Amino acid sequence: LLVMIPAYNEEASLARVIANVRGAVPACDVVVINDGSRDKTKFVGREAGAFVVNLPFNLGIGSAMQTGFIFARDNNYDFAIQVDGDGQHDPREIEVILTPVINGDADVIAGARYIEDRGYITPLARRVGIIILSSIISAVVWRRVTDPTSGFRASNRKAIEYCAGNYPYDYPEPESVVQFSRAGIKMREVPVTMNP
Repeated sequence: LLVMIPAYNEEASLARVIANVRGAVPACDVVVINDGSRDKTKFVGREAGAFVVNLPFNLGIGSAMQTGFIFARDNNYDFAIQVDGDGQHDPREIEVILTPVINGDADVIAGARYIEDRGYITPLARRVGIIILSSIISAVVWRRVTDPTSGFRASNRKAIEYCAGNYPYDYPEPESVVQFSRAGIKMREVPVTMNP
């Protein structure tokens, strides 16, 4: 099991995120994909005991995540979890997104903020945008998608191999939902609680 943490200038939160991941899933490996940070992100990641892959400059979240999937593929991980470096995702919820993947219910499970009302507050303009985006994506993939921008995901080996070679770089979370549907990668959402 690999937990992938894309990070851009996250020195203030990264050590806490890694510690929380290790507390929730002690047996996992952690890789920080340092996306050209100008702060001490790479040093904080190393000091916290994570593998650190340093990109030469800021390539964006899509390229950072594809790098994480390449790392997972090349090091023969069976499962990979994406957790953001800013602390929004609660590592105690990793089991919630990982268990259905381990059980074979889907190739990718995304933790979704909007399936259940768990008190997550989204600014109005962003929420309207997410509603519009989720409506369009739901129509394209022929199933309900409530949180297409969620980056809190668990992937199995099939999805890892696919994402290592084919991961969108502009708007990776929403675009990947459509790509997965077209590529036969089965994706589902489960409700999770996220931090602001």
